[in-house]
Amino acid sequence: MKKIVRYTLVASLIALGTSCKQEKKLPIYGDREAKIIKDASGNEKIDTIYKTIPNFKFLNQDSIEITQNTFKNKVYVADFFFTSCSTICPTMHRHMKTIYEKFKSNPEVMFLSHTIDFKYDKPSVLKKYAQKLGVDVPQWQFVWGNKEEVYKIAEKDYLVAVQEDNTATDGYIHQGWLVLIDKHKRIRGAYDGTKPEEVEKLKNDISILLAEKE
Repeated sequence: MKKIVRYTLVASLIALGTSCKQEKKLPIYGDREAKIIKDASGNEKIDTIYKTIPNFKFLNQDSIEITQNTFKNKVYVADFFFTSCSTICPTMHRHMKTIYEKFKSNPEVMFLSHTIDFKYDKPSVLKKYAQKLGVDVPQWQFVWGNKEEVYKIAEKDYLVAVQEDNTATDGYIHQGWLVLIDKHKRIRGAYDGTKPEEVEKLKNDISILLAEKE
């Protein structure tokens, strides 16, 4: 009887170890809906359709128009900021740069920073900002767009609150989220860019997402 119990325990531990090694996946955030689709054989099945980041057109720091195609088959981190911000932005981008440093040699990872200061942060200003930060590279895009387009995609699609506010210290209010987007344009996580522990979690989650099988 003792041998049977012992062997059962060993088998259980092996099974547990195997399950622990199974692929870890990040959750998918945002609205979703179930749709009935047909497979190659014509059989109907229910598929879950997740919210994705819509197509967009913005000007980057080099005054070049970029679209979703720039991030095709890429995992990327998006944020909203403005160059004259004296509150959370410097901390956010200082932390974000550590993420860039970790993944700068990986062509599957990119970064996308949207300015919410549509009045001042034109491409030439963003260029100087990127150079000062030491990240004026194709892997990290700083983009400008009109107020309606930027604020809409921030709040409706990236789920980040942004607002022009004359009573605020620098004239704008925004959340400090760093939003993780997968290769299918879906939100896979949001992290407080002002907190080191959240940034470390983001670094780890990027690695998990890169290892995720289709």
